[in-house]
Amino acid sequence: MELSDLRAFMAVARTENLPSAAAQVHLTPSALSKAIRRLELQLRTPLFDRVGRSLQINAAGMRLRERAADLLRLESEIGTEFLGADSRFSCRIVAAPALHWRYGAGVARWLIQHYPQAALNLQAGYDAQALAMLLGAEVDFALVTSAALEALPATVASAPLGQITLQLASGRSHPLLEGARHVSVSTAQVLAHDFACPQRSWFAGIERGSRGDGWRDDQLPRRIRYWIDDLQVLLALVRAGHALAYLPDFALDDPLLGRIEVSDCPYQCMESVWLLWRPSTAHGWQRQLADGLPQMLNLAA
Repeated sequence: MELSDLRAFMAVARTENLPSAAAQVHLTPSALSKAIRRLELQLRTPLFDRVGRSLQINAAGMRLRERAADLLRLESEIGTEFLGADSRFSCRIVAAPALHWRYGAGVARWLIQHYPQAALNLQAGYDAQALAMLLGAEVDFALVTSAALEALPATVASAPLGQITLQLASGRSHPLLEGARHVSVSTAQVLAHDFACPQRSWFAGIERGSRGDGWRDDQLPRRIRYWIDDLQVLLALVRAGHALAYLPDFALDDPLLGRIEVSDCPYQCMESVWLLWRPSTAHGWQRQLADGLPQMLNLAA
């Protein structure tokens, strides 16, 4: 039984969808299907029930999922225990793409300082999916928002990484900015212009409709002309000055964007970000990162 097949199985068990699982483990659906078939032949039992074109994990699959998680955790622990700083392990972190953008460089900096031979594997997943991947031993850490802490199992520990403040912005060619990097205007001036907005939170992945970016549409209804869930695509449109957007503060480091301060707006949206890991199965470098990364990021803030 190959550990690579068990990793493939864990992805399918979580998603119950071959194309989605294949994208996450960087395999083709055909290769992923063959890995599942090999496991079923070795164990002499189906692990999923095939219902039309979909998969549903069955009782045997659930039993294997528990054992596979233990085996994958043990593999990681053995490598770091015997190799220490020379270990060529892969630090696997799952987070929303926007959170990787904000914190990925800090994680890489910590690894380079402490484990020069280590690799960094950043996987995309919003709060619920990130927690499931952590519990299934598919990743070592998860970056989530405070919304994920409400259903946190006792086996998972958390540490605050910081807060992200949302800022109103647009391209510097926008009529409100006229080439400036920072202006102060009224809500009446702002609401006269088109907005670009996601329907799903960039951080938690929660469907929020017109409040997907945290703007208080219940109090200050906007004219949303562009609905775009992909942050990078939305940024391209905003840079061109076609719309205003409520953006994460770190996105405004872009020299083509300018910040718009709304002088008479009493509302502000902030997202708290947390690092999650499993202390009972963590070993060596994982405990070091869990202790050291939040401190390093807070000192740098």
